[in-house]
Amino acid sequence: MSENLFNKSFNESFSAILVGVSKNNYNYEIETSLDELESLVESANGIVLGKMIQKLDKINTSTYIGKGKVVELAEYVANLEVDTVVFDDELSGIQIRNLEDQIGTKVIDRTILIMDIFAARANSKEGRLQVELAQLQYRLPRLVGFGKSLSKLGGGIGTRGPGEKQIETDRRHIRRRIDDLKRDLADIQKTRTLHRKKRKKSGIPIVALVGYTNVGKSAIMNYMLENYGKEEKKVEEEDMLFATLDAKHRLIEFDNNRQFILVDTVGFVSKLSHNLVDAFKGTLQEAEYADLIIQVEDISHNRTDFQREVLNNVLDDLKLSEKKSIFVYNKIDKIDNQIENSSIFEQNNDNRVFVSAKTGLNMDKLKNAIEKNVFEDEKELKLLIPFDKANLASKLCDNTNVLNIEYKDDGIHMLARLNERDQELVKKYVTI
Repeated sequence: MSENLFNKSFNESFSAILVGVSKNNYNYEIETSLDELESLVESANGIVLGKMIQKLDKINTSTYIGKGKVVELAEYVANLEVDTVVFDDELSGIQIRNLEDQIGTKVIDRTILIMDIFAARANSKEGRLQVELAQLQYRLPRLVGFGKSLSKLGGGIGTRGPGEKQIETDRRHIRRRIDDLKRDLADIQKTRTLHRKKRKKSGIPIVALVGYTNVGKSAIMNYMLENYGKEEKKVEEEDMLFATLDAKHRLIEFDNNRQFILVDTVGFVSKLSHNLVDAFKGTLQEAEYADLIIQVEDISHNRTDFQREVLNNVLDDLKLSEKKSIFVYNKIDKIDNQIENSSIFEQNNDNRVFVSAKTGLNMDKLKNAIEKNVFEDEKELKLLIPFDKANLASKLCDNTNVLNIEYKDDGIHMLARLNERDQELVKKYVTI
């Protein structure tokens, strides 16, 4: 079924009206959420022609919004000749069907939109399987409502997924496909776990970038690659939501042979469905094995508190809140033309750094913070290694910070800066 996930390219644009519901008093949260939804539509090559907000104490089970608002929305759609109506919250299959019948155009929700973006951007086999699994798990309970929409498989936003013929046949087919996908992903997860163990066994520290989507995690990684990278291949970096979906690993080497693996993870977004969070937990779990987490925020964003809350909730769900972390506030170049004279620099410390990955401003302070946190357990030791253990000396030269080495009659004399793991490895060769 994976070959049917992509029925239309993002090169084809669509027009949209956004609809949100404020369940209590009208507040800034719904505006912030709709602004983010607009960015998601733009990431899918859509154009937002209007927004509609309704205050509701209770959601309408048939149409989500009130009957009068549905009539108003239908007139809005007809006047603007809109292709798609995008709701900010998840809709049931029945709600989608009823809304399409009454409005006369395609209706999708935030989850369908995000899954569409994911489907178009997933490059790895694991990413494509994860997206398909999330799509099928989302659509299975909604087959009745999706019947009408998915019979029109001419393409378009929200249709990069499985179609429908007969509901019961499709249910059986989808359940079988879900089982197949779970088995395939379990096999990939086993391989991923072996790779993680291998990286851990190598003794090279792991540092993971986490944060909201489009805060600049990939820009930080690319700066590190350009200035300290052992590999030339940069990661995709665009000013859009979900430019990176698959975890990227790159080897970074600071001064004095201080190496670590830097991991760029998928970004977060508010109201991310449980299906998508569950599907990408394998990718997000890269942070679970990290020695240090770099939590990145976009300091220029008008609701950093909103993004921080989403990030904290996801980290809590993954039980990563207590992990050793550095807090990086990116894009300071966007907040003040006189940033050089700003007191913001006074707030930099070992765990809190204000940077611009785009201009390189303060990235040296981030380097220092990583060194302080990742290599703080290093000790400078004098070693005398016998000649018959020359392979150990060679390994130390290749993978650690060897400050001096001399070959004498009694063996190999070394002065090296070693982490706890390597200290244990050579403890019998330490000299006074």
